[in-house]
Formats: sequence, structure tokens, C-alpha cells
Amino acid sequence: MNDGKASPEDRSRPPKRMPNAAITGGLIGSILLGLSLASLDPGPALAAGMINAVGVENEYADVVSQIGGPYVHVTAIETNPNTDPHTFEASPKVAAELAAAALIVENGLGYDSWADKMIAAAAGKNRKVINVQHLLGLSDSTPNPHLWYDPKTMPAVASAVAGTLATLDPGQAGYFQANVRKFDASLKSWMTAIASFKARYGATPVAVTEPVADYMLQAVGCDIMTPFNLQAAIMNGTDPSPQDVTTQDGLFNGRKVKVFLYNQQVTDTLTQSFLGLARKNGIPVVGVYETMPTGYHYQSWMMAEVAALRKAVTDKVSTERLQAPGQ
Repeated sequence: MNDGKASPEDRSRPPKRMPNAAITGGLIGSILLGLSLASLDPGPALAAGMINAVGVENEYADVVSQIGGPYVHVTAIETNPNTDPHTFEASPKVAAELAAAALIVENGLGYDSWADKMIAAAAGKNRKVINVQHLLGLSDSTPNPHLWYDPKTMPAVASAVAGTLATLDPGQAGYFQANVRKFDASLKSWMTAIASFKARYGATPVAVTEPVADYMLQAVGCDIMTPFNLQAAIMNGTDPSPQDVTTQDGLFNGRKVKVFLYNQQVTDTLTQSFLGLARKNGIPVVGVYETMPTGYHYQSWMMAEVAALRKAVTDKVSTERLQAPGQ
């Protein structure tokens, strides 16, 4: 073609995104080599009897905090919604936080495998680890690791957290279970929004860059038109096939989708070209996140994502970035 547009084969791409397990493997080794984790300062001293917990991803840390309340000190490791979590690099400070934790919640499915190495290196006989993949009974071959967008995930996590905290502080077991009931009740608005969208706008065709919000899109009944091989390639930092890129371009140029959802934390020349085509063809854009944005709790974050999707479908309004509540 001689229309001045780059063909799929010609589009340049930046250095490939590497899974965080690969990109941080050498760094983890250098941190742990010759380092006594027990001697590292984990931070300020905790109040007597307070449980020290870590959520590797901040959305899990948020749930732990909601269940544990004042009886738990919670640290989140991955907290920056403006960076690519797949390229997270661990540090001695992170190693110390994991070593000092009595409870750790991690995602699994290779998403945060760097943490497994640090946890193993600083094994404590009383430490409890909740691996969400294992909690949900998912195989290692599960293709989409963004489990927190699945409405079934966090109720299971909250229940497991309460049970684990109760083993660490039996005297507060009733308090932790009461908070699980409050947490489950607080999700009803999100569940209602999902059901309402599905009833009115089910089968809405959408395009995506990565499978970040795919579990939620499936729950609301959307028809995800983007080939999964393209989603996986962008997620893993490999080159998608020219055929899949052409298919994706056709979704925009043919106006075959009603909304384009992209990973707001990861953009490159290819995803920018998709954004350009969506905007050119009047297709509203919704930015989704892997890391919970500042100012949100898990519930309000999920509600905001569904609200942005609904606004895109009903009013053709883009929400490329979530604003903190109240702004």
C-alpha cells in the first residue's frame, strides 16, 4: 500500500517486555548472595501483637488491610500504576519486607515469581503464604494471570486471609470473619453493575491490547474480538504475528468494535498505533490498570472500571485514565 501507513511488518517495537521472573533473576541472586536477610531492617517496629503482612500487589494488600484492620500492618510491594509491573525489580528493602512478614499474599501464575525466590531464601517456619493461583485451583497453564479482575477472586482471597490471620491471632478470629462479611457485602454494588451491564449490553464487541481486564469483560458478557495470541504476545513482550495485527487493525477500520480497552501502564509503538486507529474511527477508549490506582480501594477501583466501560458504550465517552475519587 502507498497510503503512508506502516504495515504490521514495518512497525518498530521497543525492546521486548520480559516477564519479571526473567528480568529480575540476576538481581535477586545478587541481593541474596552473601546477604543475611534476618539482619536487614524491615522498617519501624510494630505495635505489640500486630501481625506483619505483605501483599505483593497492592490490590491484595488492600484486601488484607480491610480484613485485618488495626491488628495487621500491611505493606504493598508493587504500588506504582504508572510503571510496567512485568519489569518490576526487587531490592534489599523488598527482601527485608518479605523476610519480616508473617503473612504474604502473592498472585502466582508467574506474575510475581521473583517473590517466590525471596520467600524461599528467607523461609520462616511460621510464615503463611497465600498464592492466589493455588487458592483458586488454577493450573500453571492458565493463560491470563490478572486474577483480580475475576469477580470470584477477591471473596476467596478475603476468606483465606481471615482464616490465616485467625491462626496467627486466634483471639481476633471473630473480628476477621466479621470483616469478611463486610467485604463481601461491599462487593454487591460491583456485582450488580456487572449484572446490569450484561443484561443490557451483553455481547458488546470490544478490542483490547492485553488480557488485563478480560475476566471482567467476560463477566459482563462482552465479546472480546482481539485474537488472544495478539494479547498474549503484547503481554509477554514478544512480536505478534502480522496476521493478528491486521485483524486488530480491521476491527478499528471496520468499526467492528464499540470500545477499545488498553493496558494504561504499558504502551509502545504498536499499542499507540491501535490507539490512533481507535480515535480516528470514533471508537471510545478505556484505560485499564494492572496496579490499583492511587486513591482507590479494590471495590471502588472495580466499580470505576465498569462505569468507564458503560460510559463508553452508552455515551461514546473515553476514559483513558482513572481520576482519584473526588477529583
